[in-house]
Amino acid sequence: MTINDIILLRLHNQQISHNPSNTPEEVVSWMGAIQAQDYAGAKCSLGLRLPKSTESDIDNAIARKAIIRTWPMRGTLHFVAADDVRWLLKLLTPRIIAGSAGRHRQLELDEATFKKSEELLFSALEGGKQLMRSEVYAILEHSGIATANQRGMHIINYLAQKQVLCHGVHNEKQPTYVLLDEWVPDSKHLEPDEALAELALRYFRSHGPATLNDFVWWSGLKISDARAGLNSVSSALEMIECEGRTYWAGAEHPEMSSIPSTFLLPGFDEYMLGYTDRTPILATQYAGKIVPGNNGMFMPTVVSDGQVIGLWKRILKKDKILIEVMPFEKVSKAKIKSITTEAKKYGKYLGKSVSLAD
Repeated sequence: MTINDIILLRLHNQQISHNPSNTPEEVVSWMGAIQAQDYAGAKCSLGLRLPKSTESDIDNAIARKAIIRTWPMRGTLHFVAADDVRWLLKLLTPRIIAGSAGRHRQLELDEATFKKSEELLFSALEGGKQLMRSEVYAILEHSGIATANQRGMHIINYLAQKQVLCHGVHNEKQPTYVLLDEWVPDSKHLEPDEALAELALRYFRSHGPATLNDFVWWSGLKISDARAGLNSVSSALEMIECEGRTYWAGAEHPEMSSIPSTFLLPGFDEYMLGYTDRTPILATQYAGKIVPGNNGMFMPTVVSDGQVIGLWKRILKKDKILIEVMPFEKVSKAKIKSITTEAKKYGKYLGKSVSLAD
């Protein structure tokens, strides 16, 4: 395979250029997890992979508890399928918690504080209640647990990683928190070796062709554990050598000779975030435009034939949405036409009139 074959196959396997799933939970389960730091953007990532869906369909999947927003890997919010939430948290979060120990000491967050916080929030949330962050903080503050200087967020993260809390349904633009055991009473249990194998299989089938280092970055696993997971499922994958690197992908895939395509991706989409090496899809000279000032905030991208060719943003008007496109280089009329088509698809997803800005 060539690098071009690899990036086109990624579009296919990530269900961007190929859309076999019918529901948000099918997409999330296939992907293993979808980064959801940007809530609206993450929902858009799901809608992109479900062309007939609307934003309300994604909201409904969250409300019926089919997909869960929590912190399973890299200390970052992700959507995961409800049936996967516990085995993913059990596999991936101990390393995150251990890595946060120094910061917890700086914030004077010890085991007694976490335990007291858990007891307080369990009592407050019991019975299916959903509380916004400000309400959670008020409960902690009322009992003498300070939430300033990121203490409150670290408490919420810790309790989510310990399988106590997860996100509920948004209250307008504000996230809410619920008790995981009430929100998702039952989910799949996997032993550690089974979990490693399952995560590796899902990652390389959905994100492949990808390298072992890509999997290490995405999962947050130790390289020895990531390698063990890959080795345990390698017989179900295809090994691909390209330009001195070894990639792995699902064993069954179509020929990638030519799948021309244009897509408007939200900023934190897995197509960009799912790999440690982004040079196959993004020219080095434009990398700084994706994360301005290296501030950790990924801009929405225009992808054509697998390559990032520019940025886009939406401008909200009273009765419609304008899409402003900022290409890195001059684009053809044919490319503008395909971008316009994608903008209209985005409009259907939002249920609004959408057009390109001049």
